Amino acid sequence: MSDVTMTRPRRPYPDHPHTLARISTDDVDPITVGAALLGTGGGGDPHIGGLLAAEAIRRHGPVEVVGLDAVPDDAVVLPVALMGAPTVVIEKIPSADQLETAIGAMARYLGTPPTHIACIEAGGINSMLPVVAAARLGLPLIDGDGMGRAFPEIQMVLPTLSGIPAGPLSFADEKGNTGIVDSIDNNWAERLTRPLAVQMGSSIVISCFPMSGAAVRDSFVPDTLSLCQELGILTRSAVTSHTDPVTALADRLGGSILLTGKVIDVRRETVGGFVRGEAFIEGIGDDDGRCLTVGFRNENLVATVDGTVVCTTPDLIILVDDETGAAITTEAVRYGQRVRVLSGPSDERWHSVAGVDLVGPRRFGYDVDVVRSPAPPSTVPAVG
Repeated sequence: MSDVTMTRPRRPYPDHPHTLARISTDDVDPITVGAALLGTGGGGDPHIGGLLAAEAIRRHGPVEVVGLDAVPDDAVVLPVALMGAPTVVIEKIPSADQLETAIGAMARYLGTPPTHIACIEAGGINSMLPVVAAARLGLPLIDGDGMGRAFPEIQMVLPTLSGIPAGPLSFADEKGNTGIVDSIDNNWAERLTRPLAVQMGSSIVISCFPMSGAAVRDSFVPDTLSLCQELGILTRSAVTSHTDPVTALADRLGGSILLTGKVIDVRRETVGGFVRGEAFIEGIGDDDGRCLTVGFRNENLVATVDGTVVCTTPDLIILVDDETGAAITTEAVRYGQRVRVLSGPSDERWHSVAGVDLVGPRRFGYDVDVVRSPAPPSTVPAVG
């Protein structure tokens, strides 16, 4: 991993400084909208997490949010997340008690209470469940995450590239079962915990990657909760002002619109704790006659237009509603939807040799090289 320089985090999107000082009930909705977009189709339905977060804030008060630079070196940071298949979460909603149970089990194992709560991924429900935990425990929440997007497996985070262990990892289900996985490495953390999640109904709450404030600053993507809020406000404002939210999102993410079309087929199954499949989108308007296929495993991973790969993981591939810009998750995409497919750049660390080995298309069984998100039209050099 010598090709990765881990001195300071880099922002994958045009500069976005920390702006969130706290999360109130008014902030929950825009954050969930943005979290769904950065979830790249996965991460679980953030609307469910938003409902839990709003209720926790009403009961316990707003959540303090701190930027990476404000986290003390000796902080005890506990990320918390939901592990499992997004299709299951629609019917098997996690409880706030599960979050406290998982965090409590971790604190007892470590022998020290947490000082901060964190998101391990920026997308979907896993951007909102830490809000619930922070509100209930009265702890500050870190404005950042371990991916800058969502990925389906425990080890697929930037802390892995920094050499930070996933374990000890605590887990809790809705029945009260809890436990600790203390694995030899992060790949084994995934291999050991995934079957537990499947046995517990393909959905459990976990707390993993306990780390210091110094480790968080070294390995996290900064300001992603602030970015989620901004994307949500941007989307809603565009709709209200009758401007195009999808173009606005593509511009803000520094990405491109790959295709506008209609979903004509979806092949999807839940296997081994993951949602796997493909969505087929037939172009309309200027894209008439073209067809885009998105392959996914919880998250959208590869986009192909007429047999040519146009974007792959680790960059972002996002399906959105053609009119509202609302993200469409892999468990919610269905026949007949009018959509646009966006791409956007990921944190540059994901394009290191170690990053591509961890989350590149071949890691998910696609025999193709990495294809980066196309540059926005305004940045493409003129010909001639």
